[in-house]
Amino acid sequence: MSAPSSTTPGPPPPRPTAIEHVQNFWRRVSEGRAVEDLWSQFAADARSSYGFYGKDVDWDEIRKLPRWKQPWPVIKQFFWALLSKLTPARRVLLLVALALLLVSGVKFHYGNQIALDFNFEFVSALLFLLLLSLELADKVIMKRDLEIAREIQSWLVPSEPPAIPGAEVAFWTRPQNSVAGDYYDAFFPTADAASGGKLLLVMADVAGKSVPAALLMATLQASLHTLASEGLPLTQLAERLNHYACAHSLEGRRFTTGVIGEYDPSTRRLVYVNAGHNSPVVRRANGGIERLESGGLPFGILREAAFVAASVDLQAGDTLVLFTDGVVEAFNSAGEEFTDARWLHLVRDLPNLPAQASLQYLMQQVGQFVGATRQSDDITCLVLRCK
Repeated sequence: MSAPSSTTPGPPPPRPTAIEHVQNFWRRVSEGRAVEDLWSQFAADARSSYGFYGKDVDWDEIRKLPRWKQPWPVIKQFFWALLSKLTPARRVLLLVALALLLVSGVKFHYGNQIALDFNFEFVSALLFLLLLSLELADKVIMKRDLEIAREIQSWLVPSEPPAIPGAEVAFWTRPQNSVAGDYYDAFFPTADAASGGKLLLVMADVAGKSVPAALLMATLQASLHTLASEGLPLTQLAERLNHYACAHSLEGRRFTTGVIGEYDPSTRRLVYVNAGHNSPVVRRANGGIERLESGGLPFGILREAAFVAASVDLQAGDTLVLFTDGVVEAFNSAGEEFTDARWLHLVRDLPNLPAQASLQYLMQQVGQFVGATRQSDDITCLVLRCK
């Protein structure tokens, strides 16, 4: 019978040093990002906040004042803009914290024996921290709800491009917020391509931002799919869709611009209706550019609006580009817009690439122009390329 083996415990692992503790803490706080990235993100957030609160500032009246009198009215109006975004209870909490901070350090002397020294910095800091935690809790809850809404919205647009004989399609979107008012689609309404069906291409932009625009986008998507399944001619489809949009447009204040195209893979002919949207671009195989200028009123403006269809014949190597105004109105840190002219030049110089690679090339160029600047609109693009 062998004796039980004994194991000698090894030395305990070395404990992290103070420097390692600091490094681990910094990595956790910064998520491993470089200082340059953090500064770019902070600068983008600062510009976005300045624009958000600056909308409540009466700049016209302030510009009438002499320059040396302008700072105080600007500070006062920014403060009231900030205060108005809080609930009444939190406004009081903020004012109390500011009052305690202002009176801290004030000293009163009564004769030679009595002196009062008010120090409320710690209490003021706790109140500011409490206010921050309350606002942060609201933001986290709202962000969670928006993430759920974004997931639901992603179900309404195609995740994979459909198979198209002799052509291919790709699409991409960058929401300004968690949810978007842009809508893109590519589907066969009544039959697939093998059965001779026609591909429906959609690019639309609901007026407004965030949740209201996203809700109207969902209504538009459901209406379009319902009407498209009836096999209506394109002009009738647009008119019926306009009726649905008018019923939810708040008397035209929530209108929708859009391009609806019907592509026949057997003939490579695209029939389209443009409802006040940015004119699509066709880049011919020889490098020429053609704008599809035909257009009409946006959906939701006038119930009895008529829509006229136009057509264009595509050839092998041609590329059709649909996009929203967020592309040409994208801006960089200097406030310079990308512009329609720059977009046309970019499409004209598009290399001979498949649809997905062409889309990546276009969006990469826009992304390099924008940088880390937070945008004020959604950016969406769809590319159809004939093989």
